[in-house]
Amino acid sequence: MSETTQPDGITPDTKDWTWVVDRPCPECGFDPEGVEPSDVGPRVRSALPRWREALARPDAGVRPSPDVWSPLEYGAHVRDVFRVFDGRLRSMLEEDDPLFANWDQDVTAVEDGYASQDPAVVADELATAGEAVAARFDVVRQEQWERPGRRSNGSLFTVRTLGTYFMHDVVHHLWDVRAVRG
Repeated sequence: MSETTQPDGITPDTKDWTWVVDRPCPECGFDPEGVEPSDVGPRVRSALPRWREALARPDAGVRPSPDVWSPLEYGAHVRDVFRVFDGRLRSMLEEDDPLFANWDQDVTAVEDGYASQDPAVVADELATAGEAVAARFDVVRQEQWERPGRRSNGSLFTVRTLGTYFMHDVVHHLWDVRAVRG
């Protein structure tokens, strides 16, 4: 096994995706232009039924190839993304320039056994976590959009750019599981 491959066959994603706040993603088509915190809650809610559909597929737990997560694994990841970003947004709204704890998504996937979780449970948990983070974005006030926060690697976000970065994750993973709508 190489140093960059997890025991489950997935190569950890070490890309710095922060560029998605400035330009469109060539893979999933996400365009950051015009994304405001007030857009995030409704966009998250519109994604929840598509996640439920993806997780209800008979093959939700099947990887398309050994080195690509299944819809179940992506769903568990997105559930956790919702939880992590809800906490980060809360910190930004309640604290001055918080430093976010590091979150290793690949370690979490292995340690929490994403591949062996129940798709129906993940769908319910994803919906609950999605509603929570959507509700938190819903109450962001105009004067809070430029409040700062930092990732452990030093990347600086404002509430505005955190919302954009977060929305890319939601859109991109729907694209990953082919649950996008035209």
